Amino acid sequence: MTIDINKIRKDFPILEEKIHGKALVYLDNAATTQKPRQVIDKLTEYYYKYNSNIHRGVHYLSNKSTDGNENARAIVQNFIHAKHSHEVIFTSGTTDSVNLVANSFGDRYIGQGDEVIVSEMEHHSNIVPWQLLCERKKAKLKVLPFDDSGELMIEKLDGLITDSTKIIAINHISNSLGTINPIGEIIKIAHARNVRVLVDAAQSIQHKKIDVQELDVDFLVFSGHKIYGPTGIGVLYGKEELLNAMPPWKGGGEMIQEVTFEKTTYNELPFKFEAGTPNYIDAIGLGAAIEYVQSIGLHEIDAYEQELVEYATQKLLTIKGLKIYGTAKEKTSVISFLVDGIHFYDMGMLLDQLGIAVRTGTHCTEPVMQHFKIDGTVRASFSFYNTKEEIDVFYNGILKVCAMFAH
Repeated sequence: MTIDINKIRKDFPILEEKIHGKALVYLDNAATTQKPRQVIDKLTEYYYKYNSNIHRGVHYLSNKSTDGNENARAIVQNFIHAKHSHEVIFTSGTTDSVNLVANSFGDRYIGQGDEVIVSEMEHHSNIVPWQLLCERKKAKLKVLPFDDSGELMIEKLDGLITDSTKIIAINHISNSLGTINPIGEIIKIAHARNVRVLVDAAQSIQHKKIDVQELDVDFLVFSGHKIYGPTGIGVLYGKEELLNAMPPWKGGGEMIQEVTFEKTTYNELPFKFEAGTPNYIDAIGLGAAIEYVQSIGLHEIDAYEQELVEYATQKLLTIKGLKIYGTAKEKTSVISFLVDGIHFYDMGMLLDQLGIAVRTGTHCTEPVMQHFKIDGTVRASFSFYNTKEEIDVFYNGILKVCAMFAH
């Protein structure tokens, strides 16, 4: 099967929009992806026809919404090949998922003098929760560095690990460099030293096939809006035995088994970690988004997106004064760059006037910028609904901006 780009683009109504009178070229997919009609229609269907709070009603609408929510959980389970559906916890997104693990796993397993390892290329949402935990528990945060090409120095990992190391939190793909990290190798090194691993898959779940059992990963987190689903919904996968041993993070309805003023007992998985009214309709939308991605095929998506990023890289490298940050051998779908003499905000704003949407700034990875001694970059990120023709428009747009600054 190959990508039918014309058919796919018709599924995304926003791609037909005009921005400042120009056809939209949307290259900000690492920040959020656009939503296909199939997802929007599923959300509308449930709001129009079936909306009712789940798990608590005996009437038709409640049962219908409950079934939709639990079907979405099964879709996620099968998509990442989890052993049990109750290992899939619905959260509000990657950030919420990381915070859940940092607080709950941290409360149960991390004490004074213990260690947490993160990488130098993490998103802030996979740094700050661990910093807060370490401050609270008087633990130590350690950092695995990357080299100037944007590749992690894996050879340093075993030396960073000590008997006090409890968990490694690592991204699968860097949102600012595009580096694909060797998470399988990292997990093996960690497990050989009895260290748990959390993988941030926010930038990989929409590009790469992930099998949590094959990887033997302890925790995996991702957001729905990065994989063509709604905002405000995300996933925490955790191994059953770990989730059972961890205390609840948030208290409220649904996560309880019995409440008295003397003592509260907690519900079974996954509900122990899903306090309050869940975001059930967006969970159903996430299920629809995953089914849409599966209908195209992750292998086909990955191959096509690799073509796009290679094509764009070759074109951009012909532009005088342009430097790409993140040149790892294994990378995907992200190009971060600067052009000599042009501030990234100026580049981004002027490209916007041409209908081209890119991201500018630090991309919530300030340590990456500090590594390269820069204040930020322009980031173009690609999806399977982008085309080489759009990359040509992007390339010509950069040339126009460069010409403006040459006078």
